[in-house]
Amino acid sequence: MFPEQHAGIFFSPMSSDAQAYAQEFLTIFTAVGWTVTDPEPTEIAPVQSASLAVIVSAEASPPAAAEALHDTLQIFGMNAEVSRDSNHKIAPGGFILAIS
Repeated sequence: MFPEQHAGIFFSPMSSDAQAYAQEFLTIFTAVGWTVTDPEPTEIAPVQSASLAVIVSAEASPPAAAEALHDTLQIFGMNAEVSRDSNHKIAPGGFILAIS
C-alpha cells in the first residue's frame, strides 16, 4: 500500500531504545516498498505525550500514508501524535517518523 512513499526516520540519541525501534521501522518501511533514508540521531522537540510522532510538512496536507501509519499505531495501542514542521524541509507527500 502507498507504493513509492518517501519517509525519513529520526530517533532521539538520548533514548536508550529509540535507535533499535528506528531500525525496526526502517525494516518494515523498506519491506513494503517505501523509499526510506537511514535513521538519523536527531534531537526531537518533545511532543505532548507520545514517544512516537508522525511529522509532516507545515506547508502541505498530510500524505495518506502518514495518516494510515498514525491510525495503525493507534490501533495497536502505540500513542503517536501528528505534528507539522517547517524546520526539516519535508517534501510534500513525505513525512518523518520521530522516535523519542
